[in-house]
Amino acid sequence: MSPSQEYTSKQIIVLEGLEPVRKRPAIYIGSTDERGLLHCLYEVIDNAIDEALAGFARNIWIIIRSDGGATVADDGRGFPIDVMAKFKKPAVEVVMTTLHSGSKFEGTAYKVSGGLHGVGTTCVNALSSLYQIEIRRNQKIYFIEFVRGQTTTPLTTIPETKIGKLKDLIPKTQTGTTVTFYPDKDIFKTALDFDAKAII
Repeated sequence: MSPSQEYTSKQIIVLEGLEPVRKRPAIYIGSTDERGLLHCLYEVIDNAIDEALAGFARNIWIIIRSDGGATVADDGRGFPIDVMAKFKKPAVEVVMTTLHSGSKFEGTAYKVSGGLHGVGTTCVNALSSLYQIEIRRNQKIYFIEFVRGQTTTPLTTIPETKIGKLKDLIPKTQTGTTVTFYPDKDIFKTALDFDAKAII
């Protein structure tokens, strides 16, 4: 029997963490063309909309960046930053790096919500060359950063926003979440930019 005909446990591969998303992105976002790119943006927007539908956010800001990224901000409660005992990590890090984790399964945090529950923004993180979150809670600004789904800057507090010139466009609200991400060009192989008209 030739090696190609052999079928044993040696042929079984287990993709861990966010590897499945990067290996087969179309399963999660539909495609890696413009439609998939917009799907990523919609997933991030959906989280902000959920805060608004729940009555905690009044404003959502969507900024298409000239450098190929996008920023979505809201003035909601701010993503949870307390440590989850089981994982020994802040909730925001667990949700952004673990598929099927989130607050929308039991209906205790959100009565109505959109997006792919427990998969949406986690997938966007996995498919982004850079993914940054700023969380405004407790009169502080918390910051966490990921590269291709891997945590590169653990949750920390920062003295002021890192969104540069955009800070003048997004009012300094007491609470809220700001997400900035850049789609990974290794995944979205064609030169794609977010179509602002498709978002409106």
